[in-house]
Amino acid sequence: MNRVFRPTSALMKALVVSLMSLAFSGPVAAETTGLAEVIDGETLRVAGLEFVLKGIDAPEAAQTCQRPGGKTYDCHRIAATGLMDLVAGAKVTCRRTGAMRGARPVAACDANGYDLSEGMTYTGWALADPKTGGEYKRFEKTARRKGHGLWKGKFQKPWIWRREHGVAAPVN
Repeated sequence: MNRVFRPTSALMKALVVSLMSLAFSGPVAAETTGLAEVIDGETLRVAGLEFVLKGIDAPEAAQTCQRPGGKTYDCHRIAATGLMDLVAGAKVTCRRTGAMRGARPVAACDANGYDLSEGMTYTGWALADPKTGGEYKRFEKTARRKGHGLWKGKFQKPWIWRREHGVAAPVN
């Protein structure tokens, strides 16, 4: 018994739409440029795409830190504000590294040519990632020595805070 497959018109429409979306979507660009929207101290959105800054780790959403004198503050939000200061009004360019952190690509991003990961570690609102951020260690050391950002008071390194609070570590 020979059966001939005859697709329904709904199936044909779905197939055509799928093929057209593939044809017009094109490859994802290795470089994305535009104004940035800050998500948190290490994540931003440029041209509708989210990127995690390479080589750094910033405080988590529920993480608090202490100012000198012991008063706690929302260091996650302040770190995001620090990144906002770096990107305000600037043309931001992100170049994918090929790594992923969860569903987001890791990228080297700059604001008008200034490396944002460098800026976040130098201002003390992010730390050099112990696994991938070797090139930012010297900026972190400077921030620590000068008491910039997180280094003004007491805080827990984000990767230690995640481990102690049962928060899944980001995947790089």
